[in-house]
Amino acid sequence: MKKIILIGLFFLTVSFDQVDLVQKQPAFDTGEYFKFRIHYGLVTAGYATLEVKEGTKNNKKVYHAVGKGYTTGMTKFFFKVEDNYESYFDKATGKPYQYVRKIDEGGYTKNQEGFFNQDKNTILVKDYKNKTENTFVTPENVQDIVSTFYYLRNHPNIDKLKVGESIMVDMFFDDETFKFKLKFIGTEDLKTKFGVVKSMIFRPLVQSGRVFKEEESLTVWISDDENKIPLRIKASLAVGSLKADLESYKGLKHPFYIKVQK
Repeated sequence: MKKIILIGLFFLTVSFDQVDLVQKQPAFDTGEYFKFRIHYGLVTAGYATLEVKEGTKNNKKVYHAVGKGYTTGMTKFFFKVEDNYESYFDKATGKPYQYVRKIDEGGYTKNQEGFFNQDKNTILVKDYKNKTENTFVTPENVQDIVSTFYYLRNHPNIDKLKVGESIMVDMFFDDETFKFKLKFIGTEDLKTKFGVVKSMIFRPLVQSGRVFKEEESLTVWISDDENKIPLRIKASLAVGSLKADLESYKGLKHPFYIKVQK
């Protein structure tokens, strides 16, 4: 069960090539909330939530996004997960100012904060568990694991991708900047608990080995409307198949387009 919640949160955030945003109708606003059910078949392993609040950094109003993940039921008995991921990012540019990562995954713990200097392309990471501070060089417009999801929902090219095109994203995580190659697969009318929703499908290329069966083991469905909501993540793991499905939502900025109501 290890990494179930982390995988769910992580691939909710992986999306499209990072460039400076242009003026367009924002996909979200303060008050938006998502809850995802993470499960093996009919067995619920846990839940993940994402919420947008308002915060203040450098004497200006910013978005404060909070992502939480936790196991439930028998999964919690065998492997307890309590994860907290936070990001403070600019309302206009989407660039992050600070991230928080406080996790407990079966006794494996981390307690970190990262402070971005986007002008100097560096990040100061304070590790409270190990009582260390380190500064890392980053690419321009680097994102953290939570801010990426919100930043890229406003991306100007999100609706212009062609089937088969591959794109990259830079994300700082675990003291490193990762590049992920993503392939746009196409569109699909996806059956959800809310009804049939037109969706865009993406397949991140991930490293095969201990967790994933092969490079293209992950598939992500995003609503093909102005909200760009993550609807489903499916991962073929070495120990089975994992899904994360949208369970509930509130505070959407735009109407949620459902082709066929359930």
